[in-house]
Amino acid sequence: MFNRQKVGAIIVAAGESSRMGGIDKMFAPLAGKPVLARVVAAFETAPSVDRIALVLNAHNIERGRRLAGTEHWQKVDAIVPGGALRQDSVKEGLGKLGDCKWILVHDGARPLVTVELIEAGLKAARETGAAICAVPVTDTIKLESTQGLVVRTLKRERLRAVQTPQVFRSDIIKEACAQDAGEATDDASLVEALGYRVKIYPGDYDNIKLTTPADLTVAEVLWRRKGC
Repeated sequence: MFNRQKVGAIIVAAGESSRMGGIDKMFAPLAGKPVLARVVAAFETAPSVDRIALVLNAHNIERGRRLAGTEHWQKVDAIVPGGALRQDSVKEGLGKLGDCKWILVHDGARPLVTVELIEAGLKAARETGAAICAVPVTDTIKLESTQGLVVRTLKRERLRAVQTPQVFRSDIIKEACAQDAGEATDDASLVEALGYRVKIYPGDYDNIKLTTPADLTVAEVLWRRKGC
């Protein structure tokens, strides 16, 4: 166990799949099983994870419960509807994880998450109370003006593309979600705004986020390449 302290995972999957061309990505097939089943399986397998809260779009709650029965999930304690903002959805999950000392927050749209990433995140979070996985940016990044012109080219050596899972001590993420900070697409940004240090640990380029139908095709190839 992680310092013998309980670990909870919140899988945030309450989006509308608006860029998926009518496909509900959470229940789209990936190597014969729904994307959501692939995501949950990693957290079910991770030895440090004790409890899981699934946060789904309201119209997917019953579908999620049926999937839980089919997959015989043992760690999923709650399946709840999401809120208006991402931090509201995380807050809903937090309310179901009781006395967990450490919280993993993961995008349901990242089905290639691994047990290794989960466990590495928990280890990294010991240093500061918060940790995120990220990979070095490989493209050249330019800052654009409101007129569509290049302002400057950013040095990419220290730029990182952030992924999930992100890991937090429970009191830190609860404090962050309680702030009236407007919309945040990244949980760590709320924590950073409070002055906490956030440790970066190595992510995985295969840990892609499903945003468009083409991403499902890529995920299928990556899944089969891993021999899963």
